[in-house]
Amino acid sequence: MKHLTILVPDGQNNLSSIVGTYKIFTRANEYWKKSDRKELFKIELAGISKKVEFYEGLFTVKPHVNISAITKTNLIIIPSLNYNYQKTVKENKLLIDWMEKQYKNGTEIASICTGAFMLASSGLLDGKTCSTHWAVADNFRSMFPNVHLQTDKLITDENGIYTNGGAYSFLNLVIYLIEKYYDRQTAIFCSKVFQIEMDRQSQSAFIIFKGQKLHGDEMVRQAQAYIESRVDEKISVEDLSSKFSVGRRNFDRRFIRATGNTPVEYAQRVKIEAAKKAFETSRKTINEVMYDVGYSDVKAFREVFRRITGISPLEYRSKYNKEAVV
Repeated sequence: MKHLTILVPDGQNNLSSIVGTYKIFTRANEYWKKSDRKELFKIELAGISKKVEFYEGLFTVKPHVNISAITKTNLIIIPSLNYNYQKTVKENKLLIDWMEKQYKNGTEIASICTGAFMLASSGLLDGKTCSTHWAVADNFRSMFPNVHLQTDKLITDENGIYTNGGAYSFLNLVIYLIEKYYDRQTAIFCSKVFQIEMDRQSQSAFIIFKGQKLHGDEMVRQAQAYIESRVDEKISVEDLSSKFSVGRRNFDRRFIRATGNTPVEYAQRVKIEAAKKAFETSRKTINEVMYDVGYSDVKAFREVFRRITGISPLEYRSKYNKEAVV
């Protein structure tokens, strides 16, 4: 029998990802037993304290075991964390060191949402791709510059390390792991019982783009403000760089280093975010919104919109504005 460890870090206020993961894996075990197979996983909650309180003591979790009692496990799942990441990492150093040692001995690790902060603090994500909640992307990039953060991805899977996007999208990661460790049929069963969409791979449509501003380059900050104030215009990067008296190549390099996007990508994301807001709140047609955000070519607008959000402008409007569909 394999061993699954669901971590219960100290100092947390997020319970749903622990409970949800435990319930779905337990149900997958039960499904296997009904098919005349043995339980695949022994599932244990583990931590460094005998009990951890959640939501100001409203709920309490008592881990099955202390991590020191687990010499070998096959899969570790890190739940979503609260928002004081540096404090969390400091308080759970024993847990992080144990997790790193387990990985080096062949254990696979999955992080849920902001659990990626704990995983990244171990160094195991350096040089690898990773996802987390889009709302904490700026903080994550500043804390872990050696990790390739891709917040458009719902799930990443690289060298025995899995990460996922934000909030309740952890349910999609759990189904993904069920299929990986059990089989497709068990994953389908669990997706039907818990009513979780199968094979979802993107959180792009949920991202609210605000632009990375946590950097020290004042020129880039001014360029960002200029782009954001002229959503309806087609901005030339050459004109923009000359406006700030910086050569084009140097301008691009500084902009990418500060924001994680090229100037062109940044302008596209700003425009598409404005288009999304328009589709959500107005009855404007696709063409009207397209012109409002500085596009004149329908095909180009649709291609950029789909690349950034994962769906077409029409699909987005239908999804988020019922009145406009009527």
